Amino acid sequence: MVPAMADETRDTLLGRVKEQGEIVRQLKAAKADITQITEEVAKLLDLKAQLQQRDENGCSNKLILKTPKGTRDYSPEHMVLRMGVLEKIIAVFKRHGAETVDTPVFELKDVLTGKYGEDSKLIYDLKDQGGEILALRYDLTVPFARYLAMNKVVSMKRYQIGKVYRRDNPATTKGRYREFYQCDFDISGQYDPMIADVECIRVVTEALETLDLGPYVIKLNHRCILDGIFAACGIPPSKFRSICSAVDKLDKNPWEEVKKEMIEEKGLDEHIADKVGKYVSLSGGVQLIAELKKDKDLMKQSAAVQGLDAMELLLKYCGLYKILDKVKFDLSLARGLDYYTGVIYEAILCGDEIGVGSVAGGGRYDNLVGMFDNKNKNVPCVGVSLGVERIFSILEAKLADKGLKIRSNEIEVFVASAQKNMHEERMKILADLWEGGVKAEHSYKKNAKLLAQLQHCEENGIPLAIIIGEGELAKGEVTLRVVSTRKETRVPRDNVIEEIRKLLETL
Repeated sequence: MVPAMADETRDTLLGRVKEQGEIVRQLKAAKADITQITEEVAKLLDLKAQLQQRDENGCSNKLILKTPKGTRDYSPEHMVLRMGVLEKIIAVFKRHGAETVDTPVFELKDVLTGKYGEDSKLIYDLKDQGGEILALRYDLTVPFARYLAMNKVVSMKRYQIGKVYRRDNPATTKGRYREFYQCDFDISGQYDPMIADVECIRVVTEALETLDLGPYVIKLNHRCILDGIFAACGIPPSKFRSICSAVDKLDKNPWEEVKKEMIEEKGLDEHIADKVGKYVSLSGGVQLIAELKKDKDLMKQSAAVQGLDAMELLLKYCGLYKILDKVKFDLSLARGLDYYTGVIYEAILCGDEIGVGSVAGGGRYDNLVGMFDNKNKNVPCVGVSLGVERIFSILEAKLADKGLKIRSNEIEVFVASAQKNMHEERMKILADLWEGGVKAEHSYKKNAKLLAQLQHCEENGIPLAIIIGEGELAKGEVTLRVVSTRKETRVPRDNVIEEIRKLLETL
């Protein structure tokens, strides 16, 4: 028995040795594989470094030329249209006594954090390079509030035009970009209720009328009314802002989708969501305010009472400013940004075939400046922002439909020569025209053909041309030509600027 047991133990040990040997073999094989993988990775990294070196030396592969997603280039013709829009808007702002400021396109990340609610995810963060943590500005309102707090400004009427950046899903045909201009008008300071607010709404109407975009309506609401509705429906205050963000999507999504978000994402009971739905489907004017004041559940909420009284006063002032027919009290308007505290508004084009949606929006934000003040000192503010890109898309489409071409320069006179070696005489005349404030140019070729010079005038919409030749030089005259009619008149050289001005007035 003993020898048999010894044989069994030996066999067991031999089996274990074989198993361990197999494990060692497998480990060696795995190590070899890892070594091979490491070598291949090293080769790839070396190849990447070589390609990068080639890029730096200008020997890169073919570059795909395109603008980044959500951005665009603007041609000279587009820029003429854009500058015309901006000039009209600025004229409206100045008419109301606004002065302008400018702020950096990027801010400290902490300045922007916690100001936009759910839209904070759209902020463009800049790469940390060992210094300050920065982000591109999302709008012009928060930087303005930071400016007021930093400079201890308590009263200001300001406008600002500048680019803002949003990491959004762009729809460029509808004027929605990741980089775009905003035109802001804001009034900061402690004033009596609704007097500054109604002026901001009046500014919107004047801008839209000046731009001739067609019929529009300005939707009005009040954050206190929304808070009162939410409270009356049984929503806890901690969810007010998130539900407000959901309601804000009613301009793009049907109620059923918004309701689904409230229930599945925001955690509301279905019957509470249905109560909210009944309220936010209402719109009207002074009559709607009277109806809501009969709602006993709503009138138990002090916020709702305060908001309805403010809205009643606002509509009264809209009547005084002759814009009551342009506004509508709409309970579906929410504006998702967290910083709004009072009246909110949004301008919508009626019958807009392009579907750009809102072209202007804003409201009251009384607590934003206090967020930047060490003593939490608030400066009440109200403002409006016009979306230039959306307005531009509408005007661009209108011009395309009419087949109209925009002049991309403002040259008034082209100086042409009828014979060779006249370029120096052309230059002398140009110097006189420029000194006289006339917008003028000539050909950069010494001996350009007269026909080519006149064709240039016609193709570029230049209204007048001065033609010189040996005959004109001998008599101290020039030939002044109206390009559209081709009518020509001999004018003494000393009187040419005066004659040009007379003709430009008639043209």
